Formats: sequence, structure tokens, C-alpha cells
Amino acid sequence: MSFTDRFTNHAGAYAAGRPSYPPASIDAILAGFGDPSNLAVADLGAGTGISSRLFADRGAHVFAIEPNAAMRSAAEPDARIEWVDGTAESTTLADRSVDIVGAFQAWHWFDPTVATAEARRIVRPGGILAVVYNERDERDYFTLGYGDVVRRYSTDATEQRRAKALAHALGIDPAKTKREHFPNEQTLDRAALHERATSSSYLPRSGEAAKRMHAALDDLFGKFAVREAVVMHLVTIVVRVELSNDEQSR
Repeated sequence: MSFTDRFTNHAGAYAAGRPSYPPASIDAILAGFGDPSNLAVADLGAGTGISSRLFADRGAHVFAIEPNAAMRSAAEPDARIEWVDGTAESTTLADRSVDIVGAFQAWHWFDPTVATAEARRIVRPGGILAVVYNERDERDYFTLGYGDVVRRYSTDATEQRRAKALAHALGIDPAKTKREHFPNEQTLDRAALHERATSSSYLPRSGEAAKRMHAALDDLFGKFAVREAVVMHLVTIVVRVELSNDEQSR
């Protein structure tokens, strides 16, 4: 299965179970650009539009680039979001047509060299690439327990791919790169906790392994729930790379 197809059966769970991003992280990306209503944003691997909506809510026009039809179909409509059947490596957008190229929880699914070249092509002078990840803050005991379940039942090396992708983003142009961390939380009832796991393409969806994983999540919920909810502690990592004019001409 290709990377563009692997979320076909996860779209509903993705829309229901994935966390958003804190306002401060969007502030950090928009810093220095002025009125967001004057901006165009390309959201690479936009999924069901979680990150696209955050920019649209600020007034920006967003090109939500998503190759998976099921994920696009699960998105809530928004007049400021234009959905595009494209990829990070081939967005179909015009040269120098956006101010910000963003990739939220997605850079590890791309060919980073080709995607970086495509970002340089479509971004306007003074524009940026923002690579953003929500990662678990396992200093919190519930979040550590969830991480242990993920590590026990993971079916591939997606978590390691994320680490490598983050390292690549930091190395695009270190002199013009800023990395910032922002605290984030996701409150989950029992059903949402199961949806959170189901939304991950590298965790089992069926069979005995899936049954054991969901039983472990039930145990974890029973141990940590307060007023029928648990809180997953996250760190939102923003890597903001300035794509200057000389780089765009390469």
C-alpha cells in the first residue's frame, strides 16, 4: 500500500480522534506576515483539514493539498479552504502562488528532497516552510502509558520516520530555521481514546492484536480517567524555515 492510500480506511477516526494545534503555534507560523486575510497557505497532506481550518479561521485562503479522496471527503466544508487533489511533491499550484507552505503531522510521508523543491517553487519571496508535529509528552503518566501501548502494538516504524523527518526539516537551511515548542493537550473520553488509536495507520485495526490493544486502552482509561475523561499531554513542535529569494532561484 502506498503512503497516499494508507489512510483510506482511517478517515473517520482521523477526523474524530486527532488533536488540533495550539493557537500559539499558528501565531509562530504567521509571525511577521501581517494581516492573515492577505495570505495564501498551502497545507501539504492536509488530511481531513484540522490544520487547514486553523489558518482559514484566521482569514487566510488555504489550498488543502490531499491525495486521498476519503480524507478529503471527511473534511468539513469551509469557504476559505480550496481542496486540491495533489501531493507534496506535485501540488499542481502555480509558481510563487502562496506565502506559507505547511506540513502538519505529514512531512514523514513525503519524499523530503522533492517536497522541499516543490515548496521553493510555489512559495513567494519572503515565504516560509513550516513543518509541524504533535508529539507525546511522556513526562505525564497517562501519556507515557499510551505511548507504551503504541510501542507494543506498532506495526511499522512510523514513529522513527517522524523523528527522521523532523531532523530533515531542521537541516534544510539551519541558518534560516527556527524551532519552537508549545504545550498542547487533548481531552478524550473513552470512545475518543479508541478513535485516537484507530486513526493511526501503524496500529492494528482488526484481529487479535487490535482486540488486545483496545483492551489495554480500556485498562489505561480506567486507571487514569477523571470525570470520564483523560488528558493526553503533547508538545507541538514548529520548525519554521525561511525560503529566501536566492534559494527559490536554484
